[in-house]
Amino acid sequence: MTDIETLQNLLNTRYSCRAFRSDPVPGETIHQIIDAARQVPSWCNAQPWQVIVTERKATEKFRKALQEEVAKGSPRLDLKGPDGYPGVYGDRRRTCGWQLYDAVGVQKGDRAASGAQMMRNFALFDAPHVAIISSPRALGGYGAMDTGGFVTAFTLAARALGVDSIAQAAVASYADFVRRHFEISDDRMILCAISFGYADPDHPANSFRTERASLNEILEVRS
Repeated sequence: MTDIETLQNLLNTRYSCRAFRSDPVPGETIHQIIDAARQVPSWCNAQPWQVIVTERKATEKFRKALQEEVAKGSPRLDLKGPDGYPGVYGDRRRTCGWQLYDAVGVQKGDRAASGAQMMRNFALFDAPHVAIISSPRALGGYGAMDTGGFVTAFTLAARALGVDSIAQAAVASYADFVRRHFEISDDRMILCAISFGYADPDHPANSFRTERASLNEILEVRS
């Protein structure tokens, strides 16, 4: 298999896992994932990403505390969220949402069931580990963009090692709490969490895959 075929296979088989088994990932494997992900490029080689990874006891402590915080209803993002999802972006977002709801049996209009599914985000989908990803405030959008590259590389490196993952902006919507919980300095933005572990292959939430826009939809060649 050529390098591009290997990469394409990782990209094609990676997906957002929404149900994990409880088995922990070996520490050596976690280090391999992060060691690979840190090789991504960054603006002026700033390498703005910092990562906190929890093991089982710390994961359970965070999971419990996060759900208690969410129950208070005081979300606040460090990085400004989208103003909206116009046109095709909203279409894709809705399609993904309905694929998930169809998979887990949430009926249209069932607000209780959809709310319960949304809360699965804050249970970290039962993952045994979570990585908290931050970037310096001073680097603004460019630091966030660079760190996004690290997040992508993390998920691909994890897949290469048989580990499943999901990047979660939902956790970052409680940025102040996350910063307090992990004693992260105020000069860093909480950008996302990555819940990771080994997928529960029998859970219906893992039974669907989202589509990707065609090459013609995203590429414009000028000569």
